[in-house]
Amino acid sequence: MFHPDAATGDDALSGGAISAAGPKLQPVMTSTIRLEASSACQLRCPSCPTTTGHTSDVVGKSVLRLADFVKRIDDNPWIGRIELSNYGEVFLNLGLLAIFRYAYERNVTLEIANGANLNHVRDDVLEGLVRYRVAKMTCSIDGASQDVYARYRVRGNYERVIGNIRRINHFKSAHGSELPRLTWQFIAFGHNEHEIGSARDLATELGMTFFVKLNWDPELSPVVDEDTIRVATRTGAATRSEFREKHGSDYASTICDQLWSSPQINWDGKVLGCCRNFWGEFGGNAFREGLRASLNHEKLSYAREMLEGAKPPRSDIPCTTRDLYAERKNSNRWFKPRPRTDASMRTISGVWSRALAAEKQGRSEQAAAWARILLQLKPDHAEALNLLGQVAESAGRSEAASYYREKATSIATFLGPQRDEM
Repeated sequence: MFHPDAATGDDALSGGAISAAGPKLQPVMTSTIRLEASSACQLRCPSCPTTTGHTSDVVGKSVLRLADFVKRIDDNPWIGRIELSNYGEVFLNLGLLAIFRYAYERNVTLEIANGANLNHVRDDVLEGLVRYRVAKMTCSIDGASQDVYARYRVRGNYERVIGNIRRINHFKSAHGSELPRLTWQFIAFGHNEHEIGSARDLATELGMTFFVKLNWDPELSPVVDEDTIRVATRTGAATRSEFREKHGSDYASTICDQLWSSPQINWDGKVLGCCRNFWGEFGGNAFREGLRASLNHEKLSYAREMLEGAKPPRSDIPCTTRDLYAERKNSNRWFKPRPRTDASMRTISGVWSRALAAEKQGRSEQAAAWARILLQLKPDHAEALNLLGQVAESAGRSEAASYYREKATSIATFLGPQRDEM
């Protein structure tokens, strides 16, 4: 996600309540959402909720339709970045290449950073990752040999996965692109800890970042060489319980921030709030009621206040019964309330001034980020759309530039002169 005031890309935007005309909105103040492309998976990883069936009732097993993806983009020009992976294998969505292409044509950045097993992918889709500039992808590879890898990635084929990564690198070379940036995620178990070094060496050869992750299930193949894991994870902890003891917080505690920074939407439009939630909904449906309305649903707004310690737990809020919230409540470690914006940000003209200032300084990404926030508040702001067109043009995305400019022209023609103040 991009912070408009930051010098570089991927920082979380500060939250804050900006009052819009009409019903009160609680803008997410971000251009990032999570929208799962596929909740089905062909592997059978033993402790994964998809394998055990725990995701069946709420998440289900299906794929995001291209038509639903297109409509989310077209109806919400404030979206600038989308994470596509969560509980399933993203590459099982047969419409994925068209999703890549459409996002590229609208200058919307895609990520597959939550993880993919990369076992079954068509060659044209591998090339599409590069051609349509998917920003980054995490590859879940828990071993450096077939026997070890398949102990957890049941039904997986290690050599096929490595072969697919080599094909991605081939296409990156052919297209002269550094994207997608690849990360090798290695979940540490007792049965694979001896292959961490070999896996790291191969990741380096393949131009990948290497990340060792603590296993969440302490009963499944617990690590034996704890000192090695403490060093490999760079956390000083060999288990998640040890991490909690040493650092005073849960290993996955930052996930809660997604309710503000990058809310999770299921493939069918259900609002899940964060990537961990598979047991309840936050109300509304982004495909039926619209994304802005769903992200401002009373239950999701209440959950944010719960996590800030401003409201008591409520039985209909998915966070209430889960360990991350219980730990916050017991330790009194709440999210700090999101800072209120300054006076200039209480009007649309104030947000627009930020966008123009960034544009004048040559900070096109910051300018686009402010323009997208403005469009969350005022979807028919023609000048903000024109600015997105200008940014797309400078990035060589001529089709996206034409799209935003045509959208701006049609709005300006229909509405006539616009008043910027709230």
